[in-house]
Amino acid sequence: MTDDATTGAGMSNNFDGWRSISIAIFMALVGYSVMVSVPVLSTALVAQLDFTPAQVGRVWGADLGGMAAGAFMAALMVAWVNRRYLVWAGVVLSIGANALCIGLVDFDQILWLRIAAGLGSGIFTAVAVVTIGGTTKPVHTFNMLLLGFAFSTFLELQFLPLFSMDGIYLIFIGLTAVCAAFIHWIPSRPLNAEELQQQEKGEDKGEDWHVPVYMPIICLVAVCFTYINIGGYYTYIELAALADGLTQEWTTPRLSFSSIFAIIGCVIAYFCTRFGLFKPLLASLLLMAGAVMMVSGGITKINFVVSLFAFMTLWTFVDVYQSAMLSHMDRRGTLVALLPSVQGLGQSIGPFVAASILDGGLGYSTVFMVSGSMALVGMLIYIGIMFYMHHRRPVMAEAM
Repeated sequence: MTDDATTGAGMSNNFDGWRSISIAIFMALVGYSVMVSVPVLSTALVAQLDFTPAQVGRVWGADLGGMAAGAFMAALMVAWVNRRYLVWAGVVLSIGANALCIGLVDFDQILWLRIAAGLGSGIFTAVAVVTIGGTTKPVHTFNMLLLGFAFSTFLELQFLPLFSMDGIYLIFIGLTAVCAAFIHWIPSRPLNAEELQQQEKGEDKGEDWHVPVYMPIICLVAVCFTYINIGGYYTYIELAALADGLTQEWTTPRLSFSSIFAIIGCVIAYFCTRFGLFKPLLASLLLMAGAVMMVSGGITKINFVVSLFAFMTLWTFVDVYQSAMLSHMDRRGTLVALLPSVQGLGQSIGPFVAASILDGGLGYSTVFMVSGSMALVGMLIYIGIMFYMHHRRPVMAEAM
């Protein structure tokens, strides 16, 4: 065991040490930095490099697609490769690609470099997420991650617009370098069978979540659809508002302030746990679809604020329940490691689909209708999972 190991009730392994939890959360936030700052990054590319809205969707879609691929590759190796080596590989790739982006303005060059940067961030983000999933209380740790997510979103949306694109790339490089400095805090291997058995004794379990392996895989599919919705909406909400006559001076402060509502989403999620996992998740996905679709008829100051603030609240709310459900179904964490891959894939598909809609001349209204419908698809998948759990364990279903 490393010196991260902590003894005491409920703290049976080195994944529960404060150092491993802290660096895993920080590393995940750095890995998700592009995902949470896409609106201002999109606006920056249009304003500073004269990219078209369709090109913007492809650039950040490529970055998040690279993240999905990197996380997928890491998930295949976390069980048998030293995890610190994986983090090093991701850090080097991310820093190198971001450094090469500095000064480059050609669309094709930027596109390929963002894929490479996404690959790197996906690798170390997957290791961070599986480290969080390896804790004895993964639901609590994921909630800590999402609270950090809310604060980091606020900071990035507030301050990144003050920098040039080269300055933004330097910030990404600096944050990734901090991750490199604390790689030794990441546990190098997963828990063995004896440690897993010991960990399960310390868990608070109200239900039996032992399910066939295809059930968490179906959950990952639902996560993907949820993030297709998020990717399409979040990439274009500010550009759509500007196209409808709102000014960037007005939208940007509201965009950054909206991240505070992500904290509200975490707090509401905490108090809704008494209702189980399925009911709050299904209700939140329905509301998210409504929040996205409400701007399809045109954007005004009122519906921009209502839609954006509701969306940010529901984003973290939904993530708490999706992460919790997956963690309950996959305590070994093999499929939990795929979470950033699936999120990146969905948030990559979303901008690509939206860009194709815009190229086809269908406008932002269709973008938001299609995006919102993806949240409804995710909701239908979870309804199917809920019916399966009810049919399989009627007694357990009563607690859901």
